[in-house]
Amino acid sequence: MSIDRTSFETLYDGQPRWEIGRPQKALLDIADQITGSILDSGCGTGENALFFAKRGHRVTGIDFLEEPINIAKQKAVERGLTANFMVMDALTLTAFPEIFDTVIDSGLFHVFSDDDRNRYVDGLASVLRPSGRFYLLCFSDDEPGTIGPRRVSEKEIRETFAKGWQIESIERSRYEVRPDPNDPSFKDGGPKAWFVVVRRVII
Repeated sequence: MSIDRTSFETLYDGQPRWEIGRPQKALLDIADQITGSILDSGCGTGENALFFAKRGHRVTGIDFLEEPINIAKQKAVERGLTANFMVMDALTLTAFPEIFDTVIDSGLFHVFSDDDRNRYVDGLASVLRPSGRFYLLCFSDDEPGTIGPRRVSEKEIRETFAKGWQIESIERSRYEVRPDPNDPSFKDGGPKAWFVVVRRVII
């Protein structure tokens, strides 16, 4: 990964700006389209996963850090919701025994190097049923500057999902972040993002 574990652990010592206390709007807007069981890959403290659990989905959330997973489990208990949260590196999905109808990713894809990105997508293919969909919200190269995670271009997305996948839509979006008066970056609606819907196909 292009950002190491220690960097993320340091961010969770405070409140990361992507932890906004609610689901991302991009996912709320298409919630009615999402069906079946869900894997939330890189779930953080579980807001997106718990939203779908409340809607009646069987949800599993994974994150490679223990602290956000512990917080997600606590939220589930406090809200009376059933969801499975576990510490797991998303680069090891090929070893995961479950198959899901849907995978969501809000903020993980863009942290990977080229090689790890390909490894990640191979893992997605192994846990997503044929014709299942992957819903992705990631940083866009439309976002100026270099603060924050790596920017991703539409071309990169299309190349990454060129084999074994069908891209159904790529739309410009925003990644909601928590306001921080001490950090002037990402104003005017949050950093620019891509919202991508990809269907797994058998070739």
